[in-house]
Amino acid sequence: MARSAVPLTPLAMAVVELLHERDMHPYEMTQLMRERRVDYRVKLRAGSLYHTVERLEAQGMIEVVGTQRQGRRPERTVYALTESGRDVFVEQARAMLATPAQEYPQYPVALSAANELDRAEVLEQLRMRVVDLRARIAAEQVVLDHLSAERLPRMYWIEYDYMHHQRQSELDWTERLIEDLDSGRISWPDAKPDPMPELSVVDGGRGRDDDKAS
Repeated sequence: MARSAVPLTPLAMAVVELLHERDMHPYEMTQLMRERRVDYRVKLRAGSLYHTVERLEAQGMIEVVGTQRQGRRPERTVYALTESGRDVFVEQARAMLATPAQEYPQYPVALSAANELDRAEVLEQLRMRVVDLRARIAAEQVVLDHLSAERLPRMYWIEYDYMHHQRQSELDWTERLIEDLDSGRISWPDAKPDPMPELSVVDGGRGRDDDKAS
């Protein structure tokens, strides 16, 4: 089975996924991705997409099969998926489905820094986040209701359903956090605590007694 020199990026996966449908040029790929709101799950910029297409061709994942011209517009290069590209796509899709990726979202970073801020300020920012999340969830629900009403098979939009539920989970957790901070169930630190060595992640759980013994 063919293997890519480097893992396919999310945008490269989206390009190869489109080429499973038919041969097409990068401009058509961009338009289809925007129509299908692929930008919900992949960072989409025209320049990045063209660079991704060039890299996929260099790796033998896709190949040029012709050109198209509409009116006075420049010729557009049409690409097709190669057998190697199909094999790599399938292999990576299997791996991504089976193994949770170690990702680094910003929210946990912000939560880690929250105790360095003022309690009232943190609550204010969290409430702003809740308002934003509710608006996004409502907008996504409209899209999901439309897809359901159109009787489009759910298998073709399960990723949007997943992201919608993921955002809802974040909202639920954040609302509970606000309640816990408001009620005092989570106390606000008056001063920085003295870390307990026996709870340290860095030293593998070795405590003071272990240090003395050594």
